[in-house]
Amino acid sequence: MSPRRPLSVPIILAVVMIVLLVALTVGWVLLAVFGALANAQSAAFYWALLSVGSLFYVVLVVGVVLYLVLSIKAINLTRRQSNFVDSVTHELKSPIASLKLSLQTLNRRHLGPPEQADFHRIMLEDVERLDHLISQVLDAGRLEAGVLDGEIEEVPVAPLLRQCAEMACLRYRMPPQIVHLDVEPCLLRARRGDLDLIFRNLIDNAVKYAGSQPRVDVILRLMPSRLAVIQVCDNGRGIPAKLRRKIFGRFVRLGHELEREKPGTGLGLYIVRTLVRRLRGSIQVRDREDGPGAVFEVKLPGGRPDAAHQRDADSAEGTAG
Repeated sequence: MSPRRPLSVPIILAVVMIVLLVALTVGWVLLAVFGALANAQSAAFYWALLSVGSLFYVVLVVGVVLYLVLSIKAINLTRRQSNFVDSVTHELKSPIASLKLSLQTLNRRHLGPPEQADFHRIMLEDVERLDHLISQVLDAGRLEAGVLDGEIEEVPVAPLLRQCAEMACLRYRMPPQIVHLDVEPCLLRARRGDLDLIFRNLIDNAVKYAGSQPRVDVILRLMPSRLAVIQVCDNGRGIPAKLRRKIFGRFVRLGHELEREKPGTGLGLYIVRTLVRRLRGSIQVRDREDGPGAVFEVKLPGGRPDAAHQRDADSAEGTAG
């Protein structure tokens, strides 16, 4: 998934602490001996040895604290990776089992064209689910490796948001009407693929975790300070305040992995946060003010399109529609 951190830092830190501990022990022994035999000639050496021992003691305490911090980070990373393995295993097993069952049914039974069409549709959905999983893992890997695809350009945001909304509804077999778009014309200077990853993951999450009567609002406003503010709101259960920073971590999903009903890998929001920061923007999450649900707010440097850009955007939108 990502290159492993070198073990040299904790190993060197541990060796240094052992050496300091031995030196400190020897120093205290010598200090005790010279303290008992202290006289005018050995007083200066006594105080020098005391100063060096105190410095070694402080360094040893700092080393222990750093080692503890590194150990806690390693434990947390191991837990997240275990969570990720459980998630990916579940995500791979479900569509593969479904594909196997569909193929066995088609092979052993003689079905009419309508039933065959249903099985082909189910198999295609399973393949798309696998493709989405693999794409997320590869996208996260490219971010870790610093691989950037595409060139920076002026990207009209409104058509991109509509396309992401349509893809999310199609993936979860929801009517397009559940996503309400309220967007202003806006240009963002970025790689189109990066913006697609940001908004596709946010809108995908909003549709996936929407309530029993799903409603997702996507709002885009361009501030006078040339700051584009994009809000993706759902009407789900929301996110507890104490967990709102945690959800942007790698491999993080709330709850127990094997008890979840919603698919996912814990990489989507990590990808979003990483890309938003690279674009010199910010992202935050809060509760909806008009009911249950969560609001993800992204702020990115933006600008208003000129007449030529607006005509191109309208033309592209009309062709897509």
